[in-house]
Amino acid sequence: MTHKIEAIFLDTGNTMRVVVKDAVLQNHAQQQLVKLVGTQESPDAFYERLDERYEIYKKRAKGTLLQAPETEVWTRWMLPDFPADKIAPLAGQLTRLWHDRDGRRVPRSNVKKTVIELSKRGYILGIIANSLSETEIPAWLESDGLAQYFKAVILSSKFGRRKPDPYIYREAAYVAGVKPENCAYVGDNPDRDIKGAQQTGFGMVIILTAPETLKKELPRGIYKPDHLIQTFSDLLGIFPSR
Repeated sequence: MTHKIEAIFLDTGNTMRVVVKDAVLQNHAQQQLVKLVGTQESPDAFYERLDERYEIYKKRAKGTLLQAPETEVWTRWMLPDFPADKIAPLAGQLTRLWHDRDGRRVPRSNVKKTVIELSKRGYILGIIANSLSETEIPAWLESDGLAQYFKAVILSSKFGRRKPDPYIYREAAYVAGVKPENCAYVGDNPDRDIKGAQQTGFGMVIILTAPETLKKELPRGIYKPDHLIQTFSDLLGIFPSR
């Protein structure tokens, strides 16, 4: 099956990168978000309300598989009680600070080396990710010197649909110029990532078994991956030179 694969698409969260706690960054992000919005509420009350609203939005997004753009998330769902013309221009900054509340996003071991080697071996590379931010992943790829290796970067925040909707996988294959049956997808979520890729007709699905994911979303056992890997560099043992 491997010899038929021409393109490899990757997830980012818990697949290429993980979140590590960073108290200084997290506290700074909270303070900056409060300052940017200009709320008069106490930080605790403000964040409690934001958390509740985000859960409502997230439930809606998962149920419909529709992803709102950043500006809509903040003006309609997160901060509807603030003037939209004030919040909309701040949406990108607000999303970054909201993410930094969780901690610092750092690449897994050997991510860059593995990406470069897969490219050298002749594979077209791409990213398919559910993302609230429209700019954070492209900025990370650029800063880490990885942008040149990815032909297609399809983010739900820009495309408007979320995994496991087959449309986002089809769009990625189309942008890469490769038939779905000649594409592989590498993710960490046994339910969402396998389902979307297999329903689209991807030729291979690989799951990186991440404890971070399994703690939050248990697999339902309906869809089975073609390979399970423990580390990102295990991909080199699956994809030989073309």
